[in-house]
Amino acid sequence: MATAQKMPKIVNGVNVDNLFTTIDAIKATPKIAKFNFRVQNTWEGASCNSTTVGAFHGAGQEQARQRPFVLQADEPAVLLGQDTAANPVEHLLHALASCVTTSMVYHAAARGIHIEEVESTLEGDIDLHGFLDLDKNVRKGYEGIRVTFKVKADVPEEQLQDIVELGTGHSPVFDSLLKGVPLSVKAERL
Repeated sequence: MATAQKMPKIVNGVNVDNLFTTIDAIKATPKIAKFNFRVQNTWEGASCNSTTVGAFHGAGQEQARQRPFVLQADEPAVLLGQDTAANPVEHLLHALASCVTTSMVYHAAARGIHIEEVESTLEGDIDLHGFLDLDKNVRKGYEGIRVTFKVKADVPEEQLQDIVELGTGHSPVFDSLLKGVPLSVKAERL
């Protein structure tokens, strides 16, 4: 007699059974929680460059991808670029939006909260006086970022903010931007 195979519990497209198996594995072997992500960037001229995303280290070993991803960057014409791709600060907004969204969806799934739709709008303000060294009192990066989420979920209206906070409270990109992260930069001859 064949044993019936248990169907995985899927919430928000997330296999919750696998999520909790991963959590249990990390509890049992904490060192597998350490990940190292890396990218390789190449300048292509003027404001164009491309970044290749390939293998990474995680779960105690090197993790290969089926194929590398290539991210293009450029600047809009008003910033002397050719406008062939999003610029780096737009990529930062994308990284923030996608990381908070993924974190929100995963943590909601773990709590059994069904999300039907998520949309977000992000805006950031930069003053070129900083980038161009025209005013030492103006920072070179974003002066502020505003994020608005629209969420359709199986919760009362007053709990929508709690769902968004699952994302902001667990997102590595949000945490890195909010708290800062140590950076080291060195130069080597090519």
